[in-house]
Amino acid sequence: MKEHKFKFDTFIGGWYIPEKVCDEVIDYFQKETNKHYGTIENSKFGSIVDKNEKESIDMIIKPTNTYFNNYFTCLKECVTLYTKRYEQLQGYQPFGLKENFNIQYYPPGGGYKTYHCERPVNNSRVLVFMTYLNTVKNAGTEFKYYNLKTQAKKGLTLIWPTDFTHTHKGVISKKDEKYIVTGWLTFY
Repeated sequence: MKEHKFKFDTFIGGWYIPEKVCDEVIDYFQKETNKHYGTIENSKFGSIVDKNEKESIDMIIKPTNTYFNNYFTCLKECVTLYTKRYEQLQGYQPFGLKENFNIQYYPPGGGYKTYHCERPVNNSRVLVFMTYLNTVKNAGTEFKYYNLKTQAKKGLTLIWPTDFTHTHKGVISKKDEKYIVTGWLTFY
């Protein structure tokens, strides 16, 4: 699997999965429109849509959905390479994909527009994963504390820690649409 090199001290890993696998995921998303929902944020006031924070069409996927076995195989290989790079993770109690994950479609001008991290939501989360399903020249992800912007390149799968150290937001394209898969690896 081809690696996308990031500085070791960013704790961000990146590898390219086959474009065919990305096409399979987009194809599923486009065919299963009955499973789409708009941006919903839960709060103490109930569910609200806040397009100033995040504008997308999402689909929740269960980790038991066998349609995604090709994607799961590639993701597992990326995780293995990540844990070899940061070997301290090998001593942690077992973690893996047990939480539902998302396919997200961002229309032109859409995206996750505000800085956030993944830890406050769920303390059992260890790592974040995200795969760009299409190439978008003027879009990607910005990591606040590392002065780093990644470009959305088809197949690039990023893995990074869930904590505040990896606060990030989307780099928004005003002209092009973007598809991603994103989710979390959690303790069992």
